[in-house]
Amino acid sequence: MAMLAVLLPLLMLGVVVLLGRYEELLLPQDDDTGRREPAGVPPAAATATSSRAPAGTPASSP
Repeated sequence: MAMLAVLLPLLMLGVVVLLGRYEELLLPQDDDTGRREPAGVPPAAATATSSRAPAGTPASSP
């Protein structure tokens, strides 16, 4: 029983390390991973804001 208590955590650690290596082989990292925009921001949002009136400008009356 004592041998099981010693070997089981080591075996589980080995399985976790092997799964991490398998994931790296299965899903390789791209070089431009850090340069991507967040998923919630559409690419046209940056250009659309320049044509709007500045914040704090009162709305025109009809």
